[in-house]
Amino acid sequence: MGAHHGAGGLGHDEVIMPGLRGLDATPEESAEMAVMFRNFQTLSRRVETLPNGIRTVTTSSDPDVMAALVSHVTGMIARVEDGRDPQVFVQSPTLDVFFARGAGIETDIAVTEAGIVVTQTATDPDLVAALQIHAAEVSDMAARGMAAVHDRMMSRSGN
Repeated sequence: MGAHHGAGGLGHDEVIMPGLRGLDATPEESAEMAVMFRNFQTLSRRVETLPNGIRTVTTSSDPDVMAALVSHVTGMIARVEDGRDPQVFVQSPTLDVFFARGAGIETDIAVTEAGIVVTQTATDPDLVAALQIHAAEVSDMAARGMAAVHDRMMSRSGN
């Protein structure tokens, strides 16, 4: 077996995806992320940048992936509201801002025929910037899967 680089040797294995585990992530949460990454080609995403946040519409052509998506999004928003950072090994630093200042984010979630619609706004400019950066990161992951995570991690580590 070859060595895996990134995330302390946990980041670049697209079969078992160990980088999706976290210090406080449940096996079910990690499995949901794996479903989405393995099936990212089924995802479709639109982002509207608002002056004070974002509005996203994300859907999947696969009902199982859509179920994982809805569970993941609602679960992560609940975690931010509760201040329970899952500390997933490949987690973006933008989430650190959310977990530090989550009380400042106003969130509206709706599951419609169009997909899961999430509107998040804030008055704190740092939170607004983090929301917009994270929305772009998620769009990149929806378009390119784990390659997007890998590229982001390698650019941060200087490799």
